[in-house]
Amino acid sequence: MTQVALITVHGMGETLPAYADGLMAQLRSRLGGLAPQVTMRSVYYQGILHENQRQVWERTAAGGKVRYDALRKFVLYGLGDAAGLETRKENPGSVYELAQGEIAGALLSCHAVRPDMPVVFVAQSLGGQVLSSYLYDAQKAAAGRPVGAGIWRDIDAWASGALGRELTASERVFLGGGTCAALVTTGCNIPIFVAAHKEMHIIPIAPPTSLFKWINFYDPDDVLGWPLQPLSQGYRTLVEDRAINAGGSIAGLLARSWNPLSHENYWEDSSALDAIAAMLRRLAA
Repeated sequence: MTQVALITVHGMGETLPAYADGLMAQLRSRLGGLAPQVTMRSVYYQGILHENQRQVWERTAAGGKVRYDALRKFVLYGLGDAAGLETRKENPGSVYELAQGEIAGALLSCHAVRPDMPVVFVAQSLGGQVLSSYLYDAQKAAAGRPVGAGIWRDIDAWASGALGRELTASERVFLGGGTCAALVTTGCNIPIFVAAHKEMHIIPIAPPTSLFKWINFYDPDDVLGWPLQPLSQGYRTLVEDRAINAGGSIAGLLARSWNPLSHENYWEDSSALDAIAAMLRRLAA
């Protein structure tokens, strides 16, 4: 019987739908005989953004002379993801809303396996901001506070359009993160989105369950990955920051472990993998 769900959320940049396959294989190997008790799903929102970004890239390449193609493409896709998710997010059918719909879909898939099982989220880079916003909106809606954007602005209307029916009470709780037992963020850039606000206004999500634990892995050499505890008292209480040398223990990746390229190495790092496996093992046992 499945005991726990693992749901991944990818980060910024050009991403393929199979982005989490390597991570899941590594975790199954570490879990051994407990692996069948873990339902694994991935959230893929890059598909909402990718085609538009590709067209802009191709028009730019055809219409003007630019240098540093690889870096420029990373900036276009990476920062374009972040800007696209935040721009006009209050509009119906916005990228922000569609990305939240992808998270809800992964959760519904897990709920269908077992309605009350604990969920462990693993979010890379921008995925930490996307997921945090989703859970924050869900908690506001549950408290009866107005939500300005996304599916939680009117979850019943979203369910009617996406599912063609109302949510059950169990589904509503599950979609709101009501069984979320852990969150692991890697290379998280939430600080970029909140740094312009006063500390008193930088408020994290509330712990969804009594079991909840949030571990944030960051590499000091990764300019896109940040510690979260310095943000505010709320983050200091909620999050455990762990500094690592992302990819430093992987043969062939040493050249990338001590510089900004480490941003892509977190899911290959033994410290992060061991911590995620330990969480899953504890909940599945």
